[in-house]
Amino acid sequence: MTRVLLPAAVLALAAPTAALAQPKLPDGTAEHRDLRYGPHQERNTLDLFVPKSAAPVPLVIWVHGGAWSAGSKSGNNPAMPLLAKGYAVASINYRLSQHDVFPAQIEDCKAAVRLLRANAKKYNLNPDAFGAWGSSAGGHLVALLGTAGEVKELEGKVGDHAGVSSKVQCVVDFYGPTELATMGKQSGPNSKIDHDDPKSPESRLIGGPIKENKAKADKASPLTHASKGSPPFLFLHGDADPLVPLAQSESLHAALKKLGVESELVVLKGAGHGGAAFGSPESRDTITAFLDKHLKGKK
Repeated sequence: MTRVLLPAAVLALAAPTAALAQPKLPDGTAEHRDLRYGPHQERNTLDLFVPKSAAPVPLVIWVHGGAWSAGSKSGNNPAMPLLAKGYAVASINYRLSQHDVFPAQIEDCKAAVRLLRANAKKYNLNPDAFGAWGSSAGGHLVALLGTAGEVKELEGKVGDHAGVSSKVQCVVDFYGPTELATMGKQSGPNSKIDHDDPKSPESRLIGGPIKENKAKADKASPLTHASKGSPPFLFLHGDADPLVPLAQSESLHAALKKLGVESELVVLKGAGHGGAAFGSPESRDTITAFLDKHLKGKK
């Protein structure tokens, strides 16, 4: 299903998603900061917040954006309000493109998922109710967590829990790239990036020019790995995004639907690459309802 939120239904684009105010932690929230899931001193760490609960709680894992070359787990996390709704929330660091090229980034994300699932009992998490949410480069990585959940060549050897599943049960993707090789072709005249440039974020991610490394670009693309076993997806994307074309979300959404995978695309009319529309009451209600359905079993 595709929905379009018209200007009257969304807030005007006024600030990037990362500028949203962080809520106060609910009383009784357990904080576990800088949990290490791999050997990289700075980037193989995550923060975990768990609300007080007698029963194991579902988990939403936030993956930050930043063109695969910037950002950190300590940045603004739009999943934090979910703590008040009975969700645990994790925020992870991963190796950036200047540290190592792909698949280091998805290997790190998968290792973080494995650590959390392996320690679910310790942290009072429901290991069968893990959701992933990310924006931009983070949207790309959570989409890969979804479509490549069973792709062994992307598991890597990071961390100590090789036998634990890195699959997630649902994905919320904010304007993430899904097919690296087509971003240049899909970009309009107002694009702020030449995606085919050898120094583009995508080229730096895979370690070479996109046009000269199609196999590597395809391997790094969530669309390549989409299958009937992919989990449900929710996409939010602005139709005026100057960095990641709306067609990127449209392509993966269409592929998942064709495979029989539940997928919804919400097009935010007039929104760009982030902004207040993504944190509007309408958007938040849509995200919460999606997570409640797939992580709590609520219809």
